[in-house]
Amino acid sequence: MRRTPVALGVLIAVAVVAVQALLIPLFAGPAANLAPRDLPVAVAGPPQVAAQVAAQLAAAHPGAFVITTVADPAAADASIRDRAVYGAIVVTPAGPEVHVASAASPTVAQLLTQAAAGLGPDVAVRDVVPVDPDDARGAGFGAGFLPLAITSLLAGVLVFLLVSRRAARLAALLAYAGLAGLAGAAVLIYWLGVLPGAYLAVAGALALTTLAVAAAMTGLAAVLDRGGLALGAVVMFLVGNALSGIPAAPELLPQPWGEVGQWLPIGAGGTLLRSVAYFDGQGAAAAVTVLSAYALGGLVLVLAGRRGLSPRPAVVAAEVAPELVPAR
Repeated sequence: MRRTPVALGVLIAVAVVAVQALLIPLFAGPAANLAPRDLPVAVAGPPQVAAQVAAQLAAAHPGAFVITTVADPAAADASIRDRAVYGAIVVTPAGPEVHVASAASPTVAQLLTQAAAGLGPDVAVRDVVPVDPDDARGAGFGAGFLPLAITSLLAGVLVFLLVSRRAARLAALLAYAGLAGLAGAAVLIYWLGVLPGAYLAVAGALALTTLAVAAAMTGLAAVLDRGGLALGAVVMFLVGNALSGIPAAPELLPQPWGEVGQWLPIGAGGTLLRSVAYFDGQGAAAAVTVLSAYALGGLVLVLAGRRGLSPRPAVVAAEVAPELVPAR
């Protein structure tokens, strides 16, 4: 049955509103329910005292922390720099201290400071790995990462729509990723100053992230046509952005969604960028594995998929039987 233009318009409106109703809780739900959930932290000090502080912290915040006890402040700081924990409660003769890494997450650093306030008055706070001074709240990190995800999505779509040959698609995707990494690192480090340095490492992290998104988009489209573009946009960008944990930390999101976000390119890319920019690559192995899987998988799909868009019926008719196509 043929739909009237009015019915079609109403159907489109209903479909868009239905999608909107799903997207609002997808984005607002995790943001409204940020709280530590199995957040890795350390407690440093003499064994008996450290155990007592750990028990006190666990009782005051059930389910919030995964607590590891270490021998001394140096071991606690080493665990923070290795990204094994987000912070530490350090017991000293002068009283407890809180060691945090705002570079890992300014939000978590603030939460740990607040949690330690229950240990006593005037608890000293030491930032072991601080954020860049030009990005004191860490807002520039997340804001600067999102445009890379958008442009990578767009690059994947354009390569599929405008480049028909498989080899040319591969070349376009690799060229885009390399240039995006170099340019993005230059902007974040030298122009905006929201990252402290390590230009080549940051460029490499951005290149792998952008390749993962763009290649996966082109690869899905090469196999599933325009349906692949829709699937990639929904899963990698809409869902991936909402669950990335970049503004806060994956462990602050409702579970298992924080973990799911780390299996998608945007979440993994954010983790990788933090690791190479601030922690000398510590804690980056899982993110590199995830991003490499998307990048290589996307390139394989490009090779396995169709060379170009399926021509429209009018184009086929014009090529096969031009005498049947009315002259304009």
